[in-house]
Amino acid sequence: MQNKTAAVAVAPTRLPVPLIIVAAIALLGSLAITVPFDPEWWKVVILGIVQGITEWLPISSTGHLLIVSDLLGYQGSIGGTFEIFIQLGTVISVVAFYFSDLLGQARALLGQAGRKESASAWRFWTAVLIAFLPAAMVGLAFRKFIKAVLFETPQVIAAALIVGGIIFLVIEWLPRRAASTSELDRVAPLQALGVGIAQIFALIPGMSRSGSSIIGGLLSGLDRRTATAFSFYLSIPILGLATLFDLVGSLDQIQPADWGRLILGAVVAMIVGYVTIGWLLRYIARHNFVAFGIYRIIVGLLIFALVAMGML
Repeated sequence: MQNKTAAVAVAPTRLPVPLIIVAAIALLGSLAITVPFDPEWWKVVILGIVQGITEWLPISSTGHLLIVSDLLGYQGSIGGTFEIFIQLGTVISVVAFYFSDLLGQARALLGQAGRKESASAWRFWTAVLIAFLPAAMVGLAFRKFIKAVLFETPQVIAAALIVGGIIFLVIEWLPRRAASTSELDRVAPLQALGVGIAQIFALIPGMSRSGSSIIGGLLSGLDRRTATAFSFYLSIPILGLATLFDLVGSLDQIQPADWGRLILGAVVAMIVGYVTIGWLLRYIARHNFVAFGIYRIIVGLLIFALVAMGML
């Protein structure tokens, strides 16, 4: 974990050449199977870009996707499955970004590293599991209600954006105890539980999964970089399993023509998401989250205004 902990401060500025080639092939292939058969393909690209940017920034990817999709008049949501499925692209982006570290941790977990490295890896992934469970259990229990009610209400998204923005401003502007944890493999079980409880609120569209977990991390004593990086790693089981679970439950609604747009949206989100991760890690090395808090409040108020004008 120590090598990647250092990488939290200095994120790579260039994409590896093999990754560029793979991404280019994936993008061209998904465009080839989508563009000739789907006149809304350009909307899919826009939504993929929105997903790739907003998944990692603490401003709510789901909230932005639902609002932008509504403004574009996009008809390919499949009851919210499109918005959830393209999260798979951002899961792949974080796996690619941390691939070397994840590979090292896998070897450590399998006992193919030193005792210290193995203990560190087990301690870290135990913390990830603890943080994963609360939102996973609540999300599983209330999945149908969340998709049927909260996903269809712009006012809920607007209110969640504003509340989350206010919380960020309060955390950054009011005095609080100095962070006690600055290394990923030092996240304690109680700190992980705090992140997990905070992430339950991310089930509300507009609250933001990354925003909720970062807030939980900051309040639990993690510094900004560690809270953000922990949020990235936590996204792998959270988003990966949520996507697969929703996909299995929605297979009867997905038509053969839908797969092209689903894959295209995921590929675009993957490419943009990878770049966004690096940008955010560099940004928080020098800045706090105040700008994101202000942005959330402005967007929330704008959504309320659009609702009042009948545009949403």
